[in-house]
Amino acid sequence: MNIQLVVMGAFLLVLVSATGVIYSKHESRKLFVQLQALQKEQDQMDIEWGRMQLEQSTWATHGRIERLARKKLDMQIPSVDKVVIIRP
Repeated sequence: MNIQLVVMGAFLLVLVSATGVIYSKHESRKLFVQLQALQKEQDQMDIEWGRMQLEQSTWATHGRIERLARKKLDMQIPSVDKVVIIRP
């Protein structure tokens, strides 16, 4: 009877250990899938960031700013006789 209790206890410990391994493996796979999804999202955000930086540099070009100043604000480059140079 004493041997049977030891065998039954060992069997239960092996069963609990196996269940723990299965649960741990399942959680590991689930977290790995989540990690891959987050890495994909990060890659998409990096691509979008690059596009936004390119767009910002396009909007801030000197030619575009000058064209908008002429068109919307009716600004002109002053003639030479209207330019005043101030020296300290």
